[in-house]
Amino acid sequence: MCAKSFNKMILLLLLLMQVGCVSLLPRTKAVTESPWEEYQTAKASYDDIIVGKTTVEDLQKLGFDIKSSPNIKILNYLDIAAMLQGMPSKELDPGLQACLRARSDCRAYVFEPKRSYSKRVGNFWLDIFNFKRKTHETGWRFKALVVFVNHHVAYKLSSGEPKIDQMTEQTNPLGPFQAPADIFTKALF
Repeated sequence: MCAKSFNKMILLLLLLMQVGCVSLLPRTKAVTESPWEEYQTAKASYDDIIVGKTTVEDLQKLGFDIKSSPNIKILNYLDIAAMLQGMPSKELDPGLQACLRARSDCRAYVFEPKRSYSKRVGNFWLDIFNFKRKTHETGWRFKALVVFVNHHVAYKLSSGEPKIDQMTEQTNPLGPFQAPADIFTKALF
């Protein structure tokens, strides 16, 4: 009976090797829901925001919905003042100056849509036994700060990563015995 089990196990391992072991490595997909599939479309919507003219309703039509967008950050004028701490007020953009003067009539929204895909690549056996792990991350991230004074946009600022293509490699000389050492070290410190 043991010989049959052993033979089945060997057969299973051989089949796994034929299927392609790399497809068995973990994959991750992280998406912050938004109306945009690509960085360029998010940036184009942002570029359509006009300081002094765009309203909350206009912002919603552009895809920046302050009422229903998930993962939106809402800032008040004190949050903005804290971000600008140390900068002379006369050097600030006029829209930011107006925000700080308006106090409770100023609010800001931070939108951070992203699409990120991560998958492990490389040798299945080295990965599964924790000797060498390679991770390939692709995608994009966009960040937009939109400041309102009363009902109109007073200031806007964007940043982001249009094309993420990053390879991370982790090498553990002790393989499967490396993890317990890390756990022990973290427990001590």
